[in-house]
Amino acid sequence: MALNIRSENKVVKAIAEGTAPRPAQLAAAKGILPLPQADLLEALAVLARCEDDEIAKTAKETLLAQEEGKLLDVVASPEAPPLVLDHYAINAGSSHAVYEAVVSNPATPHSSLVGLAKTSRNPELLELLALNQQLLIKSPEIIDAILQNPNKSAEAERRARETKREFFEKERGAEQIARELRAQGKEAAAEFIESAEFTENLAEGPDAAEVSVEDALLLAELIEVPDAEVDDSWLSLEYVEEIYEETEAERQAVVDKIVGEFRSEAEDELTAERISMISRVMKMNMRDRMKLAMKGNREARTVLIRDPNKIISTAVIQNPKITEQEVEQIANMRTISGDVLRSIATNLKWARNYKIVLNICLNPRSPLANVMSFLPRLQMKDLKAIPNNKNVPEAVRKNALRIVNARAGR
Repeated sequence: MALNIRSENKVVKAIAEGTAPRPAQLAAAKGILPLPQADLLEALAVLARCEDDEIAKTAKETLLAQEEGKLLDVVASPEAPPLVLDHYAINAGSSHAVYEAVVSNPATPHSSLVGLAKTSRNPELLELLALNQQLLIKSPEIIDAILQNPNKSAEAERRARETKREFFEKERGAEQIARELRAQGKEAAAEFIESAEFTENLAEGPDAAEVSVEDALLLAELIEVPDAEVDDSWLSLEYVEEIYEETEAERQAVVDKIVGEFRSEAEDELTAERISMISRVMKMNMRDRMKLAMKGNREARTVLIRDPNKIISTAVIQNPKITEQEVEQIANMRTISGDVLRSIATNLKWARNYKIVLNICLNPRSPLANVMSFLPRLQMKDLKAIPNNKNVPEAVRKNALRIVNARAGR
């Protein structure tokens, strides 16, 4: 009958391992062995599970007859043996004070509390369980046990239903989702959910045409920038005019475009999870995608930089968490818009990065004025390669050749 016990006492270990002789077990079951109180109770809790009916019955009677004061000293302690706490939780006959100590002790096994919630006839104990919201969140089985117990009080039922509705029901609105995110320390994600337009009408289920609760939670995981770090001063009237409502067919076309670009770039097959994430992002309207572009993590930026709408791809460049390595890769993309490349070229910080400058010069979509201003800064080996590069405009090739000849004294 080997059980996992806390005691280091050799006698208790022998009882738990089943190696103690029957007379010793019977003496322990009667409570007459000279053991410290916690060790004695643990030995009794072990023996109460004994296959020997006489020993088990005697041990249970001894446990029930314990002096309340000494018993409370053990079961109220955070060092209380879990077997002892389990016994007093699921066996009837103890005083209310003992039950309350067991319920309040964080060392009590959650499975024991589920058993207590199912069988207790004491409405006050059920209320005590229902008031412990952290416990109910960790063990939602306790909620169901309380609700199914016919002895529950109205207060216990109300508390249990509130916790279930707030943390486990699917019909959660933006306010509840934001509250949950803040409880997890995800302030930026909570702010995004509160301000997003798609949360006004969250749909049911993951396959809903509109944004679902599941979609909202996934999108929240992509957020890493708080509102305080977002600067939208770049949003001119020209950009605002680019915000418009798309049809479902137009959004699907964007999904197909982005998925196609990923497939052409990636050596490995594009995962179903990533395709699903792209589709969920594209369920949002342009205004929400713009917010995600400015507040999202690298995964969100990698997707939205490919959005054909220039306001969204430009918003990615305004994300305060974007790295120079990402900008290098963006400056090298042949599908990126000229507006994004212009924003990169005019950023003083990025313009000091030689790799970014070179990629801008080699990108056929880069605005000509920006490329011409960067050419004199290129190293000779890079300049010499440009006149033979058929992917760049002829004006760029000619100007590169002119600079090469000038440096060579020709």
